[in-house]
Amino acid sequence: MIVTFQQNLVFGLKERSVEVPVDSGKIVVLKGVRRSGKSSTLFLTIEKVIKQGVDARLIVFLNFDDERLQFSVSDFDVILQAYRELYPGINAADVYFFFDEIQVSDGWEQFVRRVYDNESKNIFISGSNSKLLSSEIATSLRGRTLQYEIFPLSYGEYCNFLSIGDDRYNTANKALLISRFLNYLNFGGFPELVLSDFKFTDRILQEYYHVMLYRDLVERYEIKNLPALKYFIRRILANLTKSTSINKIFNELKSYGINVGKNSLYEWIDHLESVYLFFPLPKYDPSIVKENASDKKYYCIDNGLHKALSTSLSNNLGALLENTVFLWLRGQIDMNLRLYYFKGKHECDFVIASSEKVEYLVQVSYDISGLGTMKREIDGILEASQRLNCDHLFLITSEVQEDIEQNGKVIKVRPAWWACKNTLDQLA
Repeated sequence: MIVTFQQNLVFGLKERSVEVPVDSGKIVVLKGVRRSGKSSTLFLTIEKVIKQGVDARLIVFLNFDDERLQFSVSDFDVILQAYRELYPGINAADVYFFFDEIQVSDGWEQFVRRVYDNESKNIFISGSNSKLLSSEIATSLRGRTLQYEIFPLSYGEYCNFLSIGDDRYNTANKALLISRFLNYLNFGGFPELVLSDFKFTDRILQEYYHVMLYRDLVERYEIKNLPALKYFIRRILANLTKSTSINKIFNELKSYGINVGKNSLYEWIDHLESVYLFFPLPKYDPSIVKENASDKKYYCIDNGLHKALSTSLSNNLGALLENTVFLWLRGQIDMNLRLYYFKGKHECDFVIASSEKVEYLVQVSYDISGLGTMKREIDGILEASQRLNCDHLFLITSEVQEDIEQNGKVIKVRPAWWACKNTLDQLA
C-alpha cells in the first residue's frame, strides 16, 4: 500500500481555500464531513511537499477506511516496520506521514503521539468525527496540533472550480455568477458533484448519507434503535433553520409508539453534530446558563444533501438561502468568535460575537420586495442592534444591493451571489 501510493502520486487537483502548512512542526489535523475534500487536501499538501524537492519515497499515505487496515492498538507499529523494511537507510525524521480517516481505528492517538515524539514531526491526519478527534487531541495530543475544518465547497471555491471570474460589473459574468449561485443554492457544494456537473446528484448524496448513518453513527456508537434514529434525523431536517425542541420530538416519538429514551435523543444530536451532518446555533444570551437552556436552531452541512433527504425545503428558497448564509458565516468563524441567533420581540438570524462584544448582525431574506417582509427583517435587525449595541448590520438577499438608513443605523443590503464570495469585512 505504501509503495503503490508512492508510485501513483496524484497531482493537478483543484485548489481549496485552506492553506495547509507543510513544515509547521505540529500534527496537522483536517476535520470535516465525509466527501468534503479532506483526502484531496492531503493530496494537495503532498504535491506541495514534492514540489519542494522531497523524494516520493519519503511519503507515507494510508487511508484507514481501507478494509485492509482494520487495526487494533497493537497493529499500528506494523506501519513503521513495513517502512523500515522498504527503506532501511532512510531517517524516519525526514518522512512525511499522511493518515486519512484515522478515527475509525481505536487507539490511533497513542500511535500518532509516539511517531511525533520519537520519529517524525511531519504528520498530517484527517477524520470525519469532530468529537472523537477533539477528545483525543485534548488529551494525548494537546499542544501538538494545528486544526483545520474542511467543508464542502464555499461559493467562492465553487466558482474557482468552474473558472468563473469575480467581475460583477461585466454583464455576462454577473449573469453567470447569479445563475451558478442558484445551482449552488439548490445542489450544494460537494466537490465530486460540482466537478461532474451534478450528475446522479440524489443517488450520490443518499449514498453519502448512508455511509454516515451506518458506519459513522450506527456502527461507531452502537445505536440499536434505527427506526427512531431515522425519524429523529428527518425531524431535524424538517425543522431546519427554526428553533427546535428535542423534548418536543421525544414527545412526538412517544405519541407514535416509538420507544426511545430522552437521553438517547440528546446523545444522538451530539453524534450528528460530531459527524458534521448538523450544526447547532444557540440563542444569544449574556448568561451562559440561559444560553445552554434555550432551544437551538439547526443547519445542515450542505443544501444538496438536505434536499436529497427531505422534501420539506424543496421549494423554500428562503430557508435554503439562510442555510447557505449560515455555512458562509460558519466558515469565517475563528476561535475568537462565536455564532448565535437573536430573539426578542423580533428575530435576527445571526449574531457574530467575540468575548468582548457583538461584532456583526446578519439578517437573511430571499425576497424583500413585500412591504411586510422588509419591515419584519428591518425591525428584527434594528432591535438586535439596539439591544446588543452593534452597528455593523447586514441584510443578505437574493439580488438587492443598497444601503438603508433608519433610526440612525445603516443596514447594508447585499446580494448573496456576491456576499458569499467575500467576507463580512469586504462587504462593508
